[in-house]
Amino acid sequence: MSVTAKQRCVVAYGNVQAAEHEQQTNLALARWLAQILGWSFADFRSEGWEPTDALYFVPTHTLVGEERADLGISGVEDLLGGYVQHAFMATKAISHPLISRARGQPDGWNPQFAERVREVVLAGLTVFDLEDARQAATEGLRSGALRVKQVQACGGAGQSVLRDTTDLAQWLSSLDASSCAQGIVLEENLEQAVTHSVGQTLIDGLLMTYHGRQHQAQNRHAEAVYAGSDLLLVRGDFVDLLARDLEPQVRQAIEYARVYDTAAALSFPGFFASRRNYDVLQGLDAKGESTFGVLEQSWRVGGATGAELAALEVLRERKAVKAVRASTHESHAECTLPQQAQVLYRGLDSRGDFILKYAQVDDYDC
Repeated sequence: MSVTAKQRCVVAYGNVQAAEHEQQTNLALARWLAQILGWSFADFRSEGWEPTDALYFVPTHTLVGEERADLGISGVEDLLGGYVQHAFMATKAISHPLISRARGQPDGWNPQFAERVREVVLAGLTVFDLEDARQAATEGLRSGALRVKQVQACGGAGQSVLRDTTDLAQWLSSLDASSCAQGIVLEENLEQAVTHSVGQTLIDGLLMTYHGRQHQAQNRHAEAVYAGSDLLLVRGDFVDLLARDLEPQVRQAIEYARVYDTAAALSFPGFFASRRNYDVLQGLDAKGESTFGVLEQSWRVGGATGAELAALEVLRERKAVKAVRASTHESHAECTLPQQAQVLYRGLDSRGDFILKYAQVDDYDC
């Protein structure tokens, strides 16, 4: 990926259907990025901003179809995020194949992707039809517990674990044709699971490659939700990250993510992304054996983007620095912030609960 540096205007581009806290977080990220780059800033929703040919977009979502051309985006140099031709390609639906003789299949579905990533994902299936969901879940439960996920959900929401026929019946009763048409993933459930984050971010010609861990916490509804990420980001490509002294499981997570990333480039015509983030799960399967698998991709700003921007600021200001440790945090209770913290959002989430989001640099040249 190569770009030509030039003075631009960073535009926060929000999906009007996104939750208000997500739009406000996106505004904060875009405004912070403009400060780091020394560029101007505009909010797409404001009436006062003027479109130019030197815009750099920070969308809340992966761009789909004609949206890219409508915004005048030609490639990775024009946005922090990514582009796909069909909406399902931006979701976890792509990680698994359809069931045999599937009743539901979206336009643009490419079975070659699932084949290319078969060795680096968990055992599972994707469905787009209610009867397909019933069949896949019934058959899948014979091998052990299943984790079922709505593909449009994020941050750990929209998920359930099915352990028996009672769970299955209750889950099926909550579904309808419309929700199934959006896509549902059914995959083996892992215990004692840890989520590795692996990815790359390219901004204004500077490429960062990273690995890290995600954290979860319980909200006041006793649900496990995303609570933040700790990242090690290096200046350069995967070869620069792999040159470091890494634990074997971290290396495996990185290699799995690279396979998934390459498969996307080969399988989805027109796809490009300046932010490529992959969640890789490590845990124990139904037999108690250690298992790895890429869960999903994020070709848009996400929970770890704050850490990426914190690292970007250091790497731009200190040309000799090769590596940065940075983190993001999401708390459902007010807390005392570290002095260097960059607040991304403080307010209510989509359910009316308090949430605080911030990012910070923890160390560099580590």
